[in-house]
Amino acid sequence: MERLTETVLRHAQGQPEGSPVLPKGLLHLGRRAAVDQALSRLVRRGALLRAGRGVYVLPVESRFGRRAPSVDKTVEGLAAARGERVANSGAMAANVLGLTTQVPVGRVYLTSGPSRTLKLGHERIELHHAPEWQLVLPGRRAGEAVRALAWLGRDKAGGAAEVVRQRLSEDEQRELGSVSAQMPGWLAGPVSTVAHG
Repeated sequence: MERLTETVLRHAQGQPEGSPVLPKGLLHLGRRAAVDQALSRLVRRGALLRAGRGVYVLPVESRFGRRAPSVDKTVEGLAAARGERVANSGAMAANVLGLTTQVPVGRVYLTSGPSRTLKLGHERIELHHAPEWQLVLPGRRAGEAVRALAWLGRDKAGGAAEVVRQRLSEDEQRELGSVSAQMPGWLAGPVSTVAHG
């Protein structure tokens, strides 16, 4: 068992920062029960952090001590490992575009996967399941515009469309236009306004 524990640790150490260590991804090393025990041992030793149910990450060693890995890298790594699409929440997107000065208290992301909560050190990260149209153009400013307008809601999205248009380049406006047909009816008008003026 100790040999499996060290093999799992070496596997985790060979991954980029924030890459999740998932039990299902380690089944080539041993049976599920043995892998689960190895992961539990590594968490008790402090060699791995348990970020959520079935999700482990390697802490980052620095000259200041041990810390949790980057939230963004961990969320991106988890999305890639599970084949999900992940994007900033509407509140985060609205903040990025300067539509609100409110800074979300916790980190919230939208995902095509199930809703769940992760914990990295003292930080709590929420992943909320969202419809596909809210996940268009992840990591792109045009996609942030969609999520920000959706977050503003039916009553305020139309009034904010021109402000959003001014915050996007012409290329970003065209990119937004390419996904306007995917929007629900109430959002199609504001998105079209941003994309085509």
